[in-house]
Amino acid sequence: MTDGVPHRRVKASRRKPRAQCRSTFNQTSAPAGAAERLLMFTLIKTNSGARRGELTTPHGAVQTPAFMNVATQAAIKGGLDASDLRGAGCQIALSNTYHLHVRPGDDLIRKLGGLHRFMAWDAPILTDSGGFQIFSLAGLRKLTEEGALFASHVDGRRIFMSPEDSVRIQSNLGSDIAMALDECVGIPAEREYVKASCERTYRWLARCRDELLRLNASEDAVNPGQALFGINQGAVFADLRIEHAKRISELDLPGYAIGGLAVGETHAEMYAIIEIVTEYLPKNRPRYLMGVGTPGNIIESVARGVDMFDCVMPARNGRHGHFFTWDGVMNLNNEKYASDATPVDSACNCPACREHSRAYLRHLLKAGEALAMRLAVLHNLWFYNELLERIREAIEAGEFEAFRQTYSERLSRRI
Repeated sequence: MTDGVPHRRVKASRRKPRAQCRSTFNQTSAPAGAAERLLMFTLIKTNSGARRGELTTPHGAVQTPAFMNVATQAAIKGGLDASDLRGAGCQIALSNTYHLHVRPGDDLIRKLGGLHRFMAWDAPILTDSGGFQIFSLAGLRKLTEEGALFASHVDGRRIFMSPEDSVRIQSNLGSDIAMALDECVGIPAEREYVKASCERTYRWLARCRDELLRLNASEDAVNPGQALFGINQGAVFADLRIEHAKRISELDLPGYAIGGLAVGETHAEMYAIIEIVTEYLPKNRPRYLMGVGTPGNIIESVARGVDMFDCVMPARNGRHGHFFTWDGVMNLNNEKYASDATPVDSACNCPACREHSRAYLRHLLKAGEALAMRLAVLHNLWFYNELLERIREAIEAGEFEAFRQTYSERLSRRI
């Protein structure tokens, strides 16, 4: 496991739950007769704080720890489609409520059969509530107890989004996992503001839960087995994080996320908060760390009990010529690769590494060819999914700590 050469890819969808399953949680909020659509999390094995599990959704199972590939507007930026994602070993996609509400509109997607059919993706989908996008529009929005009023980044029109609105939009999209609307507070922040924000986020979560129960019970629900995840907030205040984790855990939701990190704090602060929060979240529920991060961030967070991740980094960095490899991050814009006939990573079996040289990929980048972005993004998504597969194998083999010691720093270093 520590020789630096990735194992041959085994498609995650073919994996079976192990006999040593320890705990299982079934969502019970879907209507009668829809038992086959319920969300279920099975904790298979733990090793050095890391957890190996399986999350079963209405559109299939996800082996955890897992990376969710960010298809913000129902597509991966860089020219990839659903078949590319399947080829790269992607298990679950993440799309954004705010962006799809603004364009093309969630009502339209509903009429066309829901997001799965719209983007030709038959595997699980998680939809973000739009809370982070509202956070990023700080100068263009106003928060009240009822919700958020903000201006569309597309045409400037005023949009109001309440917790109920966010859940309704996600119900129209028909994702398997819907995220509750929350407020993501930037760091640093005043303690009193963070405390008040946590209290409001809790109240919003309860409203989201009630609204999704109502929508799932309707006869025309796009996905009556849709599950709601609550989000822990509290900036870098440990006591606020703990208090909030306890309160949202009392709502007995199908899963929980840790939000409001990677927004200004140090890595040490982030890891400390993750370690604290996971102690107070239910052990038999999936834990999702939102918007994080580098390969090293993922390995360190797995060590602290996180099961699910998403980040734009593999696609965004790929579009700028940065390739993740098993020896670190390679910038193919550098002149030294101009005549390099070797693949980006000889241990990688993605189309870019299997068929092309560093010199050719660099040429495409310098020429501004769309193929450069496509191949770079495909490589990075392939790498991230391979990374999570190897993490799962290490946990199963009882070798996660050795894997962590070998790769945690190596994978994020600049070559």
